[in-house]
Amino acid sequence: MKILVIGSGGQLGTDCCAILGADHETVGVDFPAVDIGSQASVDHIFAQCRPEVVINCAAYTAVDGCETAGELAWKVNALGPGHLAKAAAASGSRLIHISTDYVFDGKRPPDQAYREDDPPGPLSEYGKSKLAGERAVAEHLDNFLILRTAWLYSAWGGNFLKTMLKLALADPERELRVVDDQYGSLTWSDTLTVQISRLLGRDLTGIAHATAEGSSTWYAGARAFLDAMAVPYRMRPCTTAEYPTPAKRPANSILENGVLKAAGLSVFVDWRQDIDRFVGKYRQQLLAGAR
Repeated sequence: MKILVIGSGGQLGTDCCAILGADHETVGVDFPAVDIGSQASVDHIFAQCRPEVVINCAAYTAVDGCETAGELAWKVNALGPGHLAKAAAASGSRLIHISTDYVFDGKRPPDQAYREDDPPGPLSEYGKSKLAGERAVAEHLDNFLILRTAWLYSAWGGNFLKTMLKLALADPERELRVVDDQYGSLTWSDTLTVQISRLLGRDLTGIAHATAEGSSTWYAGARAFLDAMAVPYRMRPCTTAEYPTPAKRPANSILENGVLKAAGLSVFVDWRQDIDRFVGKYRQQLLAGAR
């Protein structure tokens, strides 16, 4: 199968190229080789590659930055997916588009996960632009699958876990404050890529949630990771109010993988299990990068 990975330089895009490339003809492209904010640029890369499946990992993910760089965020997160959907419709390609937990307001209690059919209500420009991207895909294409994921981490690029490791190694005596009233599921991009691989060739369409099983707070997740890494650290929990940010974050980002489970296709395991596997595979690389 010929697969075009858009956003191949990011966390998920890197894993998609590496893992899917073992069994498929995979072409990875990123900005500026393709500008998904331009229909002409998208059409050109489709004409060059002639993909059977397109995986869109590209996004403007600087959540706080979206509050001030709204035009760029909407170009990449909203217009871009629409351009990809139009090109996919014209070429007969299938589009797998990666979306986010930020399409929800997160106001329900943390013991209630969000399902695919729950009404969205984004709080931030990032969430609003990603929701608009979902709707653009559905408007212009029938053969699509939107995968909403959350709290993504990998060995590549920047992410929350790698930031925590860098801070802990820089000064083990410094007390780190980490938010303990936002809930979600730390999701390894490696497992998400395996999930995407299992969905290739399937006729599942629409929206599916795709996150690790179980949930934690940022504080509990950071502690679990640093404990697994066996590095010294000091940490105390804080509230969202004590750690204000320009963009509002959903307090509950827990997604239920209902569609994947109903189809018998989910590969996700408990987030702690993936943290242990992640550390087992990349501990030395992570330590070297953080130092």
